Amino acid sequence: MNSALLSTYSRLQLVVIVLVLFIPQIVRAELAADTRIVTNPPLLELIRNIPHTTELMQSRTTVNDLSHEASLALNVVYTNGKLWNPSEQRFDTVKLRSYQGTHVDPDAPYVSPMLEVNPGDTIRISLNNKLPADPTCIQTDQDINNPHCFNGTNLHTHGLWVNPASNGDNVLISINPGVHFQYEYNIPSDHPAGTFWYHTHRHGSTALQVSSGMAGALIIRGNRFPTPTQNGDIDTLLKPTQNQAFKERVLVIQQIQYACRDALGNIKLNPDNTYRCDPGDVGGIEGYDQFGPGSWPASGRYTSINGQVLPNFNGTSAGQIERWRVIHGGVRDTINLEFRKLKAGSRSPQGLRASEQDAFINESCTGDPLPQHLIAADGLTTGAVIKTVQTVYQPAYRWDTLMAFPQAGIYCVIDAAAPTASNVDQAVPSRQLLGLVNVAAGRNVPTDITTYIASELAAAAAINMPADVRDKVVADLRSGLKLSSFVPHPDIKDDEVTGTQDLTFNIDVSQNPPIFEVNGKSFDPDIINRTLMLGGVDEWTLQSDFVSHPFHIHVNPFQIVKILDPNGKDVSGPDAIDDAEDTVDLQYRALKGIWKDTLWIKNIMQPSPAEGKYTVVVRTRYQRYIGDYVLHCHILDHEDQGMMQIVRVALPDGADGISKGHKH
Repeated sequence: MNSALLSTYSRLQLVVIVLVLFIPQIVRAELAADTRIVTNPPLLELIRNIPHTTELMQSRTTVNDLSHEASLALNVVYTNGKLWNPSEQRFDTVKLRSYQGTHVDPDAPYVSPMLEVNPGDTIRISLNNKLPADPTCIQTDQDINNPHCFNGTNLHTHGLWVNPASNGDNVLISINPGVHFQYEYNIPSDHPAGTFWYHTHRHGSTALQVSSGMAGALIIRGNRFPTPTQNGDIDTLLKPTQNQAFKERVLVIQQIQYACRDALGNIKLNPDNTYRCDPGDVGGIEGYDQFGPGSWPASGRYTSINGQVLPNFNGTSAGQIERWRVIHGGVRDTINLEFRKLKAGSRSPQGLRASEQDAFINESCTGDPLPQHLIAADGLTTGAVIKTVQTVYQPAYRWDTLMAFPQAGIYCVIDAAAPTASNVDQAVPSRQLLGLVNVAAGRNVPTDITTYIASELAAAAAINMPADVRDKVVADLRSGLKLSSFVPHPDIKDDEVTGTQDLTFNIDVSQNPPIFEVNGKSFDPDIINRTLMLGGVDEWTLQSDFVSHPFHIHVNPFQIVKILDPNGKDVSGPDAIDDAEDTVDLQYRALKGIWKDTLWIKNIMQPSPAEGKYTVVVRTRYQRYIGDYVLHCHILDHEDQGMMQIVRVALPDGADGISKGHKH
């Protein structure tokens, strides 16, 4: 072989070697180079009232006392912005109602800023409604359950155990355009630490405003260590150590269903009937024709995470344990979260239409599903870690999950197809890609990730826990990942129950338009549907007569006793198999004994709605607070159309009855 030919051959060998060695890295770089990176939502600035030293001497008040008082302002405004549209490979211009406060990211204005507070804080939030005037907010001759008052608003601190009356967590008021109102939340010193959220809750426009992005994370930080006689906050276990930083991700999942309209007000559609916005159009959410059965998947819009569509998650490495605080801040459609490793050499998912993502996931997200280790439901620490490979998020659900990625590489974050009855539309949705996690090289992780997490948590407990509980916490973690030292509420025993409540959701589809009901009645603001006694303990039996609905009650959380399928089998145990609809649904497994504030009430509609009902039994205590508040379906367009009741908690009268105040 002559020298020229040999030189050419050597160059070809080098090219082959480069292609073999570096194409995966090139592909990884292409996938990771996108500028849409998930970061935690911006923090609202709290103004702490810490007085001057001379004032302290005069008032005899400690700095610690006044440092628990804080204030902030939120403006409700129309906001011009943009949302990435992968199918068109461009940003769509939108104009949506939003919360605006300090430090809002102008590139992601539709995820509301995050609020961090502590047990014992008094937080005053000045809500300023700067939306245009809306005469439907003051009309008295309209059907209260016909969506209206799109520019009226209020504020709900979802999941907080606070006063529901006056200027507390009061959702029975309307803050109309031009009106300023200050909420005051006195958070008890014994309030559980956890992942909560806030959102608008004005009956008649809740769905429209929440779907515009008017929802934000509300994190209560805890520093109470467990003692031999009292439980503590899980935050004290997850304090950073030399080996584990326990990095946190706060993720608000949203389904912003904006549409562009033609000159006649009709939603503009592509040939496949997905929503279309042309250059120069401005998308918005201005009507309830944008909600209803099948509307979200049909729209072709993309689920966003902290205001970003198909983003990257950066900043993690193999073996690093992260706490993912995930909030379903959407209106109606189920998210079934799953993680799988991306196949090396896969093409970029950018540019995929929503309808093409299932094929991409099938082709490229081929790794085994990673285990997820759930440590809190709706902000409340579970009695033991729940291991699963798919986590079902219904609207308003929160799960705190410990994630550990075993190897370097790229991982798919997937909204997997959930069983039929796990979705309000009673249809199996197409899988969607929500984003990509870029994992750098790090520590070696054994094949059994659960054993690894148990070992790492036990090591953290040995460092972080006080001496008088250290051995117990370490032993609990090593024997079944038990978290019994961190559960915020004691179990409700049989002999505590003082009464019962029954609730049934229904949609009367024989009427046009359909009528949305709780116990056969639509919402009436002049009727107190249930009067409950302060200090009482009720066992609630929950069912749905038509399709499935997420039940939510304000103020007091509930503990799950059992969940019976249509054949009477309890499907809430740690190893239960819920297969009544000829497929396995994981969402009820291991929920027995768990505390929550929102829960899916399932009806599989087979062989008929009457024969497809599940029976959900929960218990709740009515503690500390009296006043009027609501329970409702958290599919928010259902709530806006009447699937809600008013609950009153009142004082006992001293003779086994309920006090009526000055009335005889």
